[in-house]
This record gives sequence, C-alpha cells and structure tokens, in this order.
Amino acid sequence: MASHLEDVTPVELPEAGDYAPYLPERHELPATHADGVLDFLHRVPPDERSPDLGRRALELLTGPVEGRTELREVVITHAYLVGWLVTAALDAPPWRWVSVGAANAGLTVIRYAPHGPASVVTLNELTHLPDELRWTGFPPHLRP
Repeated sequence: MASHLEDVTPVELPEAGDYAPYLPERHELPATHADGVLDFLHRVPPDERSPDLGRRALELLTGPVEGRTELREVVITHAYLVGWLVTAALDAPPWRWVSVGAANAGLTVIRYAPHGPASVVTLNELTHLPDELRWTGFPPHLRP
C-alpha cells in the first residue's frame, strides 16, 4: 500500500493486529444473545484474545487530532478490529463488535470531527474489488 501512496511511512502496530479486542461477561449481554456471543468468543484461541490491545487501539487509532490540520490515516487490519472501531465510533455497547462483519479487503472510513461525534462514513465498501473477490471471508448465507 505504501508504494502506491506519496509521502507515506508505514508503521507496524500490534494494536492493528488480528485479535478479539473485548471479552464481555454474561451480565453485559442481552439474554437473547448471551449464549451465542459467549460461544463465539470461547472458540477464539486464547492467544488471539487481547482486551489490552483493544484499549490501546482505541487510544491510538480513534478521536480527532489537535489543531487545524486534517489528518488521514490508513489502518490495514482485520475484521475484529474493524468491528471494534466501528462499535466505538457509534458509542454502541462494547460487546457489539462481534456483530459487525467486515469482508476481506473491505473499506471502512470513520471520520472524527473536532466538535462532534464520530461518523461511520463507509462500512465494508467492496466496489474496488472484482466480483469474485467481494465478500470473501463470509459464509454463503451472509453474502448478498
């Protein structure tokens, strides 16, 4: 990606990795969804669970910048973190990251205005991909 953009210095961040960013407890979940959410999270290998990285990701990758200069950052990451960042942008309950689906190579844009709430401008945009690559990573019943 950096080779296609001018004046970009790529930085590898563990916070942008592939991990479960938040692990809710049963009392945080609606009774109708608790078993399914907890079963899903139980299947995530222990070494891929990291609420500490999830907290740090919110500190590093969200919120407006200081001053008047706009900043555009590109974060190449995985579906779980996309769900986590979208959940935070919408001020949704933290456990809801598990229900935000992101396809492979989907584009999500979140805008952090200096004096207003975050805006999810684009979620899971796939038109930049050829048809055969759209919705990869999703089971057939979730594909449009």
